[in-house]
Amino acid sequence: MQAIVIEDKRLVLREVPDPVAGEGEVVVDVTAAGVNRADVSQRQGFYPPPPGASAYPGLECAGVISSVGPGVAGHHVGSRVAALLAGGGYAEKVAIPAGQLLPVPTGLSLQESAALPEVSCTVWSNIVDVARLRKGETLLVHGGGSGIGTFAIQLGKALGATVVATARASKHDRLRALGAGHVIDYTTDDFVAATKDFTGGRGADVVLDIMGAKYLARNVEVLAPDGRIAVIGMQGGRKGELDLGLLMAKRGRIAATGLRARQLDDKARIVAGVRREVWPLVEAGAIKPIIHTTLPLAAAQEAHDLMESSDHLGKIVLLP
Repeated sequence: MQAIVIEDKRLVLREVPDPVAGEGEVVVDVTAAGVNRADVSQRQGFYPPPPGASAYPGLECAGVISSVGPGVAGHHVGSRVAALLAGGGYAEKVAIPAGQLLPVPTGLSLQESAALPEVSCTVWSNIVDVARLRKGETLLVHGGGSGIGTFAIQLGKALGATVVATARASKHDRLRALGAGHVIDYTTDDFVAATKDFTGGRGADVVLDIMGAKYLARNVEVLAPDGRIAVIGMQGGRKGELDLGLLMAKRGRIAATGLRARQLDDKARIVAGVRREVWPLVEAGAIKPIIHTTLPLAAAQEAHDLMESSDHLGKIVLLP
């Protein structure tokens, strides 16, 4: 098969051995694969795959099952599926633990479905499973124009929250159309002041943060009483100064989570939660995959260049 390999921090299409379904796995012929910021970090040398995972980048895909390994029940050759991966999505075939498979939502194509597994599992596991976002609360989403951001805006609205998002001004109208009640231009405005103005001084009950250290102090400032911060990225650095006094005064909580390196049973639990609670919203049209563009697998480096520019809105999808 053909797959994308990393050579000197560049993405190159190469001929590689086909994967084989191991115990509890299926092999999927990939129709489409989503591109994620974590893939860029892996290419740059900052985010190696966990032990046992494919060395090829790619954390989500959709396609058709072509073989089923021993110990797998309920999945069959020819079934159309979407999947959460620890790696290997930038390829024509990938071996996947059966617990990380999702059915293709009714009414969606395989290309559309490929844009959902990583973002839905990341967002659901953080704002629902960890931060316990509730109806009537305010959710602040940093990077609202990203794949994570466009999904989080829609899920927050579907759960009955008021959503505030940060993004470049050129993306504001689209994000409002997705359900953001207020959008802040992070290049010109102070998101703390703008969020507090919008909420009558209360602040955000839940913050979904992709920046890490750069936003740590201000995320604590923007918290409402009993607020929760979920850190899912470190684009703004790994180490920051934390005002514990202010956090205690607000009775605030900070969680920092990753998805890729979790144990298989924990990933399966998250995937099951997404299927139970998110997939019905997708099938009802309350949440839609937002795809900026599709590119051939051979253009994977172009896809990464686009992602690093932040000129996209929503997901970038590769087509093997």
